[in-house]
Amino acid sequence: MIYLDSCLLIYAIEQDPLFGSRTVAALAAAAPTRLAISSLAKLECLVKPMRDGHLVLQQRYEAALAQLHLLDMSDAVFVRAAELRARFGLKTPDALHLACAQTHGCSALWTHDDRLAKAGHGLAVNILA
Repeated sequence: MIYLDSCLLIYAIEQDPLFGSRTVAALAAAAPTRLAISSLAKLECLVKPMRDGHLVLQQRYEAALAQLHLLDMSDAVFVRAAELRARFGLKTPDALHLACAQTHGCSALWTHDDRLAKAGHGLAVNILA
């Protein structure tokens, strides 16, 4: 199971001109591996379309996110995230993404964030580097 960082979802769903096609290709190549997200990823993806009142984009996100496996963010995830923040100085959302992937035994956390990749000690991979 591969955990997806929000930035990759945004690139793919919004068809980012620099990273969209590369992200979509990487996601397609991952099949049949199960792709996972957390409720935090949903939150991060939906804020902009909701703020902008862009209902079509919001619906596109909701449809795409519904196709992914949703991982629970239990108290154990938050405790692990606190450890990661304390040890590596990660921002809270990044620490939560990494902690969620670790807690649920994901084989990888795909991101475009080098700081997250460094703190992940091999679990988090910047797939666009």
